[in-house]
Amino acid sequence: MNANPLVLVITDEDSPQFSMLAGVECVIGKTVEDFAEAAPRASAILYWSGSREQLRSVLLIAPNVKWVHSRAAGLDATLFPELVESAVILTNAKGVFSEALGEFALAAILYFAKDLRRMIRNQEAGRWEIFLVDEIAGQTLGIIGYGSIGQAAAKRAKAMGMKILALRNRATTTDTIVDRFFERDEMEKMLGECDYVLAATPLTPETHHVISDSVFAAMKPACVFINLGRGPVVDQAALVRALQEKRIKGAALDVFEQEPVPEGDPVYKLDNLLLSPHTADRTKSWLDDSMRFFVAQYERFKNGEPLKNVVNKKQGY
Repeated sequence: MNANPLVLVITDEDSPQFSMLAGVECVIGKTVEDFAEAAPRASAILYWSGSREQLRSVLLIAPNVKWVHSRAAGLDATLFPELVESAVILTNAKGVFSEALGEFALAAILYFAKDLRRMIRNQEAGRWEIFLVDEIAGQTLGIIGYGSIGQAAAKRAKAMGMKILALRNRATTTDTIVDRFFERDEMEKMLGECDYVLAATPLTPETHHVISDSVFAAMKPACVFINLGRGPVVDQAALVRALQEKRIKGAALDVFEQEPVPEGDPVYKLDNLLLSPHTADRTKSWLDDSMRFFVAQYERFKNGEPLKNVVNKKQGY
């Protein structure tokens, strides 16, 4: 490996985090023209922001690139056939934002358990109304997609006395937080036992609309659904029907099938939906954290050490 491998930084925005690249030999740009001279010498690409087509066009003129890193954790807007079929290593920011997302999951659980919307509504109306609230200790959280986000949520929920069930491709007993694992084909069985359900699965052809009418039908009427993974994992129309017909208690969403959610969409009118405009992981330091992770990855790459978060490009995560 070169002493200082050259990195092409693809971005469609000026970012103060680029000052953190002081120890990285890099060229920052938006278009193929910006990278034309440096591309043949480049060993890596940092996909900081922009479109998939921008990334594709730059990779195609950089024949010696061995590694691409995505600032984001989700990869459905990153992968394209030439990258998938190539020998180029792809890494992402998986885990960098998971703690914040785990906090949001707990906040959503408490929001519904304590009926915070009702408290706020009464306060705004100047109304003193005493009502019953739920304890979450002893209740059950089911997690669809037990990766870094699911684990961060499970850790917090367990500390609050909740029982944790988790769905993953292969059941395992090595985790000490989860009370019971379920195989993929046991999802509806697991859901029937849950008071809260968290979806935190990546978007792949297999997971597109995996949360649909039959899944909501398997939930308890008092169940709350939370999605912190990818929007199209959920059939949003099916979720809206379940909420409108009160077939489940409520939902908290940070991701949606279409973002931004268009004006007039029914999700804005649902009083049993907590809507976050994809901000659950937008902490004050989220971009700094992402860049710090890349810089650490660059040092590993430069030194010939194994990279973290290597993606299985064919599986999409």
